Amino acid sequence: MLAAVHNGFGAPDVLHPQDIPLPAMRPNDLLVRVHAAGLNRAELNWRQGKYGPNPGFGDSDQVIGLEMAGEVVAMGPQVSGFRLGERVMGIVGGGAYAQYARIDAGMAMRVPEGISDVEAASIPEAMVTAHHVLQHLGNLQAGERVLIHGAGGGVGTTLIQMARMAGASTIVTTSSAGKHERLRALGADITVDYATQDFAEVIASEVTGGRVDVVICNMGAPYLERNVRSLDMAGRLIQLGLQGGASGTLPMDVMMTRRLRIEGTVMKSLSTAQKVAMTQRFAQRWLPVIARRQLLPAIPFDAGRASSCASGKSATFWKDCADLLQLDQNKKIAASALYSRVSDT
Repeated sequence: MLAAVHNGFGAPDVLHPQDIPLPAMRPNDLLVRVHAAGLNRAELNWRQGKYGPNPGFGDSDQVIGLEMAGEVVAMGPQVSGFRLGERVMGIVGGGAYAQYARIDAGMAMRVPEGISDVEAASIPEAMVTAHHVLQHLGNLQAGERVLIHGAGGGVGTTLIQMARMAGASTIVTTSSAGKHERLRALGADITVDYATQDFAEVIASEVTGGRVDVVICNMGAPYLERNVRSLDMAGRLIQLGLQGGASGTLPMDVMMTRRLRIEGTVMKSLSTAQKVAMTQRFAQRWLPVIARRQLLPAIPFDAGRASSCASGKSATFWKDCADLLQLDQNKKIAASALYSRVSDT
């Protein structure tokens, strides 16, 4: 099969088409003909070498790609509940930027009728993560207040929609004032431009009670103290990224007196059983909502270039897809772009 193999790390031109063997099937695997795959910050970091020579996501260190959608073409002997030809989507441990990818059947989700391949491939990474941090770890309840950092990306835009549907008030931070209207349209109640405003001051002055119940943070060190001080009694801080650094100041007196809970999460460190449970919780809660098109990924990519990428025409495919792979590096777009049908036809 053809795959987008990386020759070293760096700019998009480290990717090149190469024939490689089909992935070895495990007993509980589905083999999927990939129709589309998502582009996340993780893929950008991987391509740039930030995870080192052996990223260790579990399926492939040679081929980038952590989420995809496509058609089941083969099944391991222990698989039940799926059939050949079904459309599925899910998170994989690398290998999505190829004609075929393997996925543990427990992490595969049927694509709801009416959801396109592009939409389906943009759902798993961002949306499964969002549900995990907001509702499983954060235990967000109706009437509570949630602060979401980095709200302009794929996880952030999903968090806003989920929080709105949960009946919570949402305060979000973003680097671009131009995104505020879009984020408010998704359900954000208060938008903060962190380049010109201090989110802690905004919360203190504009949020009822001057505090929030849940903080979802991707920044880490520079926000840690203000996050903690912004939490109300029994508040929860869920840390899912360290884009600003790993060593911050923790006001332990505030943490203790307000009985706060601070929890970090990285999907890569979860066991297969934990990832399966995480996927199934999301599927049970949100696939019916997605089927009604009441929750959809925000996909900010150039549709024309993505269409060319999807077509698999060799003359333009690799250039267009390489361009897409560096899409929005400075805009912090997470689950977004299409990378589809690695094909020489």
